[in-house]
Amino acid sequence: MKNIPKRAAGVLMPAASLHGEQGIGTFGAEARQWIDFLAAAGQKYWQILPLNPIGFGGSPYQSESAFAGNPYFIDLDLLCEEGLLERGEYSKIDWGNRKHVDYLKMKELRGDVLRIAFGRFEPDAEYSDFCRENSDWLDGYASYSETKSDATDAADFCRFVQYKFASQWSELRKYAHSRGVEIIGDIPIYVSSDSADFMNNPEVFQLDENGEPSAVAGCPPDSFSKTGLLWGNPLYDWDALKANGFDWWVKRVLVSFKMIDVLRIDHFRGFDSYYSIPPTDETAEFGDWRTGPGMDFVNAIRRAAPQARIIAEDLGFLTNSVRKLLKQSGFPGMKVLQFAFDSREGNDYSPHNYGTNCVVYTGTHDNDTVLGWSHTAAKRDITNAMSYLGVKRRKQLPRAMIRLAMQSPAGLAVIPMQDWLDLGSEARINIPSTVSPDNWSWRIDANMLTDRLAREMREIAELTGR
Repeated sequence: MKNIPKRAAGVLMPAASLHGEQGIGTFGAEARQWIDFLAAAGQKYWQILPLNPIGFGGSPYQSESAFAGNPYFIDLDLLCEEGLLERGEYSKIDWGNRKHVDYLKMKELRGDVLRIAFGRFEPDAEYSDFCRENSDWLDGYASYSETKSDATDAADFCRFVQYKFASQWSELRKYAHSRGVEIIGDIPIYVSSDSADFMNNPEVFQLDENGEPSAVAGCPPDSFSKTGLLWGNPLYDWDALKANGFDWWVKRVLVSFKMIDVLRIDHFRGFDSYYSIPPTDETAEFGDWRTGPGMDFVNAIRRAAPQARIIAEDLGFLTNSVRKLLKQSGFPGMKVLQFAFDSREGNDYSPHNYGTNCVVYTGTHDNDTVLGWSHTAAKRDITNAMSYLGVKRRKQLPRAMIRLAMQSPAGLAVIPMQDWLDLGSEARINIPSTVSPDNWSWRIDANMLTDRLAREMREIAELTGR
């Protein structure tokens, strides 16, 4: 795996899931405590979900900007230390249940507090440099923000928020590096039709004569979904992008690498071929497959960022051409252990078939926790897993599967924090194709991050050479 240690371990947990008193995980003291825990636990990577502003249903995969940061992650205590807020202006606010993010409260209340800070902010040279260096996307996003607000200063407020987001995240990332922890970020393949990207870059997308998407994204029906998955995102005009050297995508990747160390590209199979659905359809049943940009896209990224460390999310319906593209790219793919025991899947996910150039997970943000899966998966699948792992009881599966991942040949093993904590379905991050207050909202409790657990995680990492 290029530029990643031959054997390393990390933890998957969204930034939103950090503990704290501000209703959602932020880039303040609690984030540093989390990084200290990872360091003590012998973990070299923290994998997060996209840091972009959330979209419908709290999803970071339906953002209003592929470049901007989520303002909810700005730590209010740090703004207070700068003199931009007084503690009483936010500490007495009811931000909701500590165990789950209340996105309605975030939407209703967070902007008001940030506006107080904005009112006291005095632009300086550092702020001006930030605005100039990021003008390629920031100006367009600021213009988009004006279309969503009645405030005359909406564009300036947008720039202030993005500046504070970037400043706080940069300091947190530096702290992570000082503790020996690197960040694995995530870039969704598609963007929302209600986004600054769509508004400001129409030439990038497949549009009809009215400027509306002429086709939308999704996945076809399979054994997991009888009518497929209708995501609804506009599809890219890959011919137009290729003619321009994939400029918009290259900028997107380069901006990502200003913020993270390793980049997971979502839905990598879409670069080989993508599923195109008529825009008026209500399900994904009647789409068709179209040819993607393939190695032309990969080569453009490699030319722009030759040292970039990239993970390809190659899950889903895989064809020989997808496998060929993955091999040609050199990117490590993903292996999900829950799939290794699924009677509907092949054996690509079985650890005895792995090479080293891959990243193994017990599950992803779209999977149930291992404990939850042990109670909801088909009986045959659980029987297969227990036989393979040599355990007798379902409650033994989380630890056994973690050890299997850590022992596997995969260059990198990333374990969702919920599996280290033996949590059930109540702690899963997302149920695909559903809209629920429970999606994207789980938060960890500070009391869960014990010294005992850190010692156990470090011990397993050391025993398995990670």
